[in-house]
Amino acid sequence: MLRKLTLAAAALALSIGAADARSLEEAKASGTLIVGIQADNCPWGCLGSTGEAQGFDAAVARAFAEHLGLKAEFVPMAVANRIPALTTDKVDVLIASLGITAERAQSVQFSQPYAENTLFVTAPKSTDLPDLAALAGRSVGVPRSTPMDTILTAEAPSDTTIQRFDDDAANIQALVSRQVEAVGSNQFYIQRLEAARPGEFENKFPIGALFQGIASRLGESDWNSAANDFLDGFIGSEAFNAAYAEWLQVPVPDLPETIDGVSFTVAQQ
Repeated sequence: MLRKLTLAAAALALSIGAADARSLEEAKASGTLIVGIQADNCPWGCLGSTGEAQGFDAAVARAFAEHLGLKAEFVPMAVANRIPALTTDKVDVLIASLGITAERAQSVQFSQPYAENTLFVTAPKSTDLPDLAALAGRSVGVPRSTPMDTILTAEAPSDTTIQRFDDDAANIQALVSRQVEAVGSNQFYIQRLEAARPGEFENKFPIGALFQGIASRLGESDWNSAANDFLDGFIGSEAFNAAYAEWLQVPVPDLPETIDGVSFTVAQQ
């Protein structure tokens, strides 16, 4: 049965003071899996008109909860709130289009990857942007503290103006309203831009690829093992392929077995 969570309920959940982090056994005793998910980033994670969590991440979360014999409860959140919500014990895990990076792996424990997300620079079709060098002197929007932010801050010409926004929706709106000339985007921005301004925008060139993982707290081998055990059976299954086709609508990629600087399992002491 699909769980529903209104924005008001989400706000209430986030306002509850952090207690000690729940162990897997404590979660099982409660009957619920509390999952951090993005609120405004479909097809990954978003809220329907009734407040119901939707998107590929929601499908993965529900399957994970079912695997554990639990019901999923969703806490929708903005990009910048994801890791803080996990590390302050407001959620059990993050299934929130969180790209696996070595930098983030210093703050959270990633599972093996369950999805891929290609990153681009996106701009109006009329704008000539063949490569990174062409960003010189231009303004580029990025969601704050995302890999698009990190990549473009490091690799764009020094006279590029990087404007940072709180989330994907604000970044997209900045491009639509011509507040910026281009944006760092993921592979699904173009769908949202096409819906807003048909035929006006295009992906100019790729700047990298990210792989999403289920994030738990550092050192929590119970949650990390449970996530990897679940993904071992879920990836490639009929349910996984159906969710990928329904929400992401791209071919299922080959997911890497390793990522530099990241361990998918809790290091044994």
